[in-house]
Amino acid sequence: MQSRRQCLKTVATLAGGLALSGLPFAATDRAHAKDNAGRGERLRAPRLRPGDGLGLVAPAGFIGDRFGIEEIAEAVRAMGLEPILAPNLTARAGYLAGEDAARAAAFMETWQDPRVKGVMAVRGGWGTARILPRLDFAALRRSPKLFTGFSDNTALHAALAAHGCAPSVHGPNASASWPPAAWESWRALAFEGATPTLSVAAYTGPSLGGGRRTPRVFAGGEAQGRLLGGNLSVLSALVGTPYFPDMRGAVLFLEDTNESEYRIDRMLTQLALAGVLKGLAGIVFGQCTNCRNPGPGYSNFTIYEVLDQHFGKLGIPAFQGLSIGHIAAQASVPEGCQVRLDADAGTLEVLEPVVT
Repeated sequence: MQSRRQCLKTVATLAGGLALSGLPFAATDRAHAKDNAGRGERLRAPRLRPGDGLGLVAPAGFIGDRFGIEEIAEAVRAMGLEPILAPNLTARAGYLAGEDAARAAAFMETWQDPRVKGVMAVRGGWGTARILPRLDFAALRRSPKLFTGFSDNTALHAALAAHGCAPSVHGPNASASWPPAAWESWRALAFEGATPTLSVAAYTGPSLGGGRRTPRVFAGGEAQGRLLGGNLSVLSALVGTPYFPDMRGAVLFLEDTNESEYRIDRMLTQLALAGVLKGLAGIVFGQCTNCRNPGPGYSNFTIYEVLDQHFGKLGIPAFQGLSIGHIAAQASVPEGCQVRLDADAGTLEVLEPVVT
């Protein structure tokens, strides 16, 4: 934890000179979101500035004790922001940070707090999807704020996009270790409104063939579209619900962790059978951390064979290898913003800022 605080303080110092009650979903809410899209309205959250309040929410799992909260709060202060804590961070209902109604109310209360300029999940786990019917998306649109999180928070990213809310950032949860690469990637998007180009990390080892840090290209070419996606397990479970965004013409990004190859195959098959993959402009799969059957012996497709089987036949650009997912030095990406994908080069270019 000490190294996380020191990293953030050092990088933040260098960067400093650069400068809720839930309501059920209604049909009119989704119609409003479609009307906004049809008129070409571009809702954006304001960028974060030093001294702003960052609301810390727990829509899924809880933080174990107050000492964990104190460590997270220190990390947020090292970012130059003021932590504003949702009331349920250490509440417990089984593996959840309180009952569904309480988690939804805490989320809305924090979002609508006038001191809060941005909102970040403290952790993932499971349970975010359970609160979606209790959120007031009309209120979230009226008070656009930048939301950040990943893993189980994919459910919130998807729902925000489906309901016409401001774009969000798929990036570290507040309890992350925040090494310099992760901090700088998020800071550039959230504070500067940067439009970076992400690429597969260069290999620096001794291998004559360049090692393994090159893009795995399932189908070459370039594509442009709205970036949507996140954790495959969470996203696939939302198919057929009012919280799954319109993926037609989108660039889909995916990641996952601790899933056997056959489970990844099963979830991609579900997306394919639901017609989601057919209408995409392009696909990028980030990292699949520990995605290997733990059983003895070798009796599976590799994860890359599974991805190749699903993506190689779609006739759209698709590759794997960006630092998106359950890794310490994860790259942050803007959900709901236009991007350009170059599968052959293994790059993802952000074309518009996520904040104003």
